[in-house]
Amino acid sequence: MKTLAALLLTLMTTLAVAQTTTLPTDVRLSPAERGMAQANRLIAKKPNNFEAYNALALALSRRARETSDVRYYAQAEEKLKQSFEISPGNFDGERILVWLLLGKHDFAAAREEARKLNKRMPDDVMVYGFLTDANIELGDYKEAEESVQLMLDLRPGNLPGLTRAAYLRELFGDIDGALDLMNMTLQSTPPSEVEDAAWVLTQMAHLDLAVGKTAEAEKQLERSLVLFPGYHYALGNLAKVRIQQKRYDEAIRLLEQRYQAAPHAENLYDLAEALQLGGRTDDAKKAFAEFEQKSLLETNRADNSNRELIFYYADYAHEPAQALDVAKREFARRHDAYTLDAYAWALYVNGRYQEAREQIEKALAVGLRDARLMRHAGEIALKAGDQVSAERYLRQSAELNTAESEPARAVLARLSSTPAQR
Repeated sequence: MKTLAALLLTLMTTLAVAQTTTLPTDVRLSPAERGMAQANRLIAKKPNNFEAYNALALALSRRARETSDVRYYAQAEEKLKQSFEISPGNFDGERILVWLLLGKHDFAAAREEARKLNKRMPDDVMVYGFLTDANIELGDYKEAEESVQLMLDLRPGNLPGLTRAAYLRELFGDIDGALDLMNMTLQSTPPSEVEDAAWVLTQMAHLDLAVGKTAEAEKQLERSLVLFPGYHYALGNLAKVRIQQKRYDEAIRLLEQRYQAAPHAENLYDLAEALQLGGRTDDAKKAFAEFEQKSLLETNRADNSNRELIFYYADYAHEPAQALDVAKREFARRHDAYTLDAYAWALYVNGRYQEAREQIEKALAVGLRDARLMRHAGEIALKAGDQVSAERYLRQSAELNTAESEPARAVLARLSSTPAQR
């Protein structure tokens, strides 16, 4: 999953805000909303309690994840300022500030601040979690692996450590291992933390979808939406299930619902693709045009939709120069496997096949089992003159049996009808 906020599970349980749990709760509110209400009550009773402002900042950040509304991050920053006015440089506040940087996708700054906190408190579990998150997004997987191992060594079985370990397992190609860790997390999630549980179920569905287990994914997503109705992460993944089932009208409705709740450029891109698949060409064209406008407005910000913009220019608008221009900007910012894939594809559509192969090979070296990435690798290898490798990558894509596998099957069918390149 792209959004970093999704990785930051159960930070609330690690912070010194235990006093908020003794206050009355309203079951009609989400976990984040309850946290906001409780923190506000504490502030009303004691306006100089910096920990209460920290608790409110944290609850606002959690609300950002629940709703995908980034305005909550700005509100959280304001509450942190009040915390620091009362207690300059307090550790919990500084730690939440790193979370906000991650949520806004300012990964380099988040890593720098996390390193400073790590020197202040070398045995703090969540600081290692933040180092893990930042290093994953920047493509420094070895450092990420070391950080998550330290999390689990310091506190075996802690939920933030398990979710991060699961994500690394996925990136390294161990889907079954990732599912096992996510299931452990689900079993240990408190019943009151319905959004946390819904998020874990959504991630399990995402993992099932990655290897073509559509029925299993559908069940997990139905459970997620019962726990947290209208959950934007679950809606997006359930739309992928419907696309896999070729139920495009239903996928479109789900993606429209998600976009109404979370009107981000990347969500509009997914909707445009679904409209295209569903044969609604004119609607797709309008959605892509609106996506391009929205995406360009944020292309130079840390929190952007540049990967989607690259694929739009490469695969739909057929503007290879623009695709490469965006890819170079994003590549200068981060070197994770997904960015390497997008950069490689931009190079490919510009006819720079050897450079494209160099970048896609770096992405493949991580171990990620992703049907689109494998298909890209196959098509790049084919243009680079290596049909043996091309067929291997394309078969790997096809065997994952996802919607993204179908283009790979089409290329393989074309290759089977023509003589092998020598």
